[in-house]
Amino acid sequence: MNHQDIPPKPAAPPRTGSIPQVPAGHPGPDAAPAPAPETVTWSQAPKDSGSGKRANRGPLVWKTVFVVVILAVVGGLAWLAVWLNSSPGADPAKNAAPGVLQTTVTPPATPQPLPREGVAPAAYAVGDCFTDFDPQALASKVVPCDTGHSAQLVATYLYPDKATYPGAEPLKAKALEVCQAAKLTPAANQFQLNYQRSFPSSTSWQSGDRRVDCYVTADRGNVINASVLP
Repeated sequence: MNHQDIPPKPAAPPRTGSIPQVPAGHPGPDAAPAPAPETVTWSQAPKDSGSGKRANRGPLVWKTVFVVVILAVVGGLAWLAVWLNSSPGADPAKNAAPGVLQTTVTPPATPQPLPREGVAPAAYAVGDCFTDFDPQALASKVVPCDTGHSAQLVATYLYPDKATYPGAEPLKAKALEVCQAAKLTPAANQFQLNYQRSFPSSTSWQSGDRRVDCYVTADRGNVINASVLP
């Protein structure tokens, strides 16, 4: 047995009469308090000392003043909190410059003439079409979209240069939003396509990579022969 779990004995038994007695019919200390009456009617006016003056209301006045002061302090603190939250620089994340979402082709995309070999991912433009596309490759071949290709870049999101690395999960969520924002034409229904997302790693972010990309890809190879963007 752990003797430390046994409470110490009292120094002395309670004296007779020191324990308050609860009148019969009166609820004990553990009982729920009785609901307050909706109205109170006094049967008689408070007695005074016989001098004819009104009863002393000093304590009531001081209590009222105390409550008013407390409410004023609480209101002031609430106003200060709102002011701090709305002041410039209070929240760097809220005041940071927003990113740029692009879902339409801005001609020219990749410089002509096409096809063009060895195009780096940083140079990809919305609307570009790729043969034998590999999102992990350091370079790709860009071709005219009316020739056979396996992928097309349909939307991008560019974070600000001064943004801090959001983390892998937020970047995945942002890439999903980018794909959902992509606007495809009915030509996309002619092919069996999938969305493929690409976003910076912590290492590439340190190197200045701020772009999230969304592609439509065909699993069966270079079978797409039309642009799926307006």
